[in-house]
Amino acid sequence: MVIEKRTYTLLPGMIPAFLALYEAEGLALHIKYLPMLGYFTSDIGPLNQVITLWGYDSMAQRDDLRARLYADPAWIAFGPKTTPFIQTMESAILRPTSWSPIQ
Repeated sequence: MVIEKRTYTLLPGMIPAFLALYEAEGLALHIKYLPMLGYFTSDIGPLNQVITLWGYDSMAQRDDLRARLYADPAWIAFGPKTTPFIQTMESAILRPTSWSPIQ
């Protein structure tokens, strides 16, 4: 399994509006293509962050599913609506150890 962790640092005070927009317009598109493991907001440590976890069988599957998402006209229209909220975005690929409960 390959897990992708994406962290979006939003402008202060923008989490409620971002989450409302995402839930209304982005969530169904995302889960149509990508296998969501979790969607979180930060409470302690770096604040104003939305953290998402996506699980894939392989990097090839990740690349294929993301390409399909990015080609969807509805996703293309949705993306620019989120950019005014986002300061930075970070993506990390996580691979489980042999003893990890998530494989």
